[in-house]
Amino acid sequence: MRKAEGTSIMKTSFMRSLFGAAAMALALTGYAEAETITVYTAYEEDEAQAFLAEAKKALPDIDVQMLRLSTGDLAARIIAESDNPQHDVLWGFAVTSMVNPKILEGLEAYAPKGIEAIPARFRDADNKWFAVTGYMAAFCVNTERLASKGLKMPTSWADLTDPSYKGEVVMPNPASSGTGYIQIDSLLQLMGEEKGWAFLGELDKNIAQYIKSGSKPCNTTAAGEYTIGASFALRAVKNIDEGYPLAMVIPSEGAGNELEANGLVAASKNKDAAKRFLDWTVSQEAANAYFQWKAIVTIPGGTMPEKFTKAGMPADVASILFPVDFMAAASERTRIIEEWQKKFER
Repeated sequence: MRKAEGTSIMKTSFMRSLFGAAAMALALTGYAEAETITVYTAYEEDEAQAFLAEAKKALPDIDVQMLRLSTGDLAARIIAESDNPQHDVLWGFAVTSMVNPKILEGLEAYAPKGIEAIPARFRDADNKWFAVTGYMAAFCVNTERLASKGLKMPTSWADLTDPSYKGEVVMPNPASSGTGYIQIDSLLQLMGEEKGWAFLGELDKNIAQYIKSGSKPCNTTAAGEYTIGASFALRAVKNIDEGYPLAMVIPSEGAGNELEANGLVAASKNKDAAKRFLDWTVSQEAANAYFQWKAIVTIPGGTMPEKFTKAGMPADVASILFPVDFMAAASERTRIIEEWQKKFER
């Protein structure tokens, strides 16, 4: 009887070991087969890292590799790689660049789970892209430098042409910065081409430097190198929240703005994982992360953080946005940038 019991115990122990080994092998196999996707983004470096950290929490079995470049540089890279795309997903990429036929033709229609929550005006009719966030232009004004030079607080783009600001204004280069492009394009749409280009010529007289990045004009102003940096609202809010002597000014003409869109790359070899990532980008968890950084979030249900309102952002953001014609901005982008480069690039 004891021999039978001993044999039974040995068999049980053996089976447990066998099942344990099988479970471990399965786990290791699953780990080895975890998919890697490459995501291209034009989100600012710090916000991109914050969003990516949340994505990795939600998708621990997907290895998300991210390449971050400014809008213009990223668009050029995507077009250069069009015969052999190196990415699976576009994330947080300017709509005015996304709809470029050379980029749009490389995308595959995909409607993520939960996409119906995003209003139709923020989505492509053919599901090639959908916008979850956006940014808006704003001036960063160094209040200490402003006072020391006896300058008045600007309230509009028109104010920036005042000769008293000569050498005190910096703004992004529209050829490399999506923020820079939407700033000049919204002015051209507002004034019309003839008056718009004439205005930009007057503004150029006061520009100390055109900077490659959309955020750096605000950062250099925060550091006291210049008085006014034409940048975007999030950067102003962030720098104010960190204690820099800055004021955020939304130009009275209306803030130029851009939508940031996502899309599935048609040539992706990891589409299941890429689609899961895109599903996450429209989730409420993603929206909660976006609301910490973005002035414009198209996914409903979030609340604007206190740091935004303390910096001067109105609760109704739509009330201060210039009504940009995004399709016109996209179709005219190459011509406008080339014209700007001829006239103003240094």
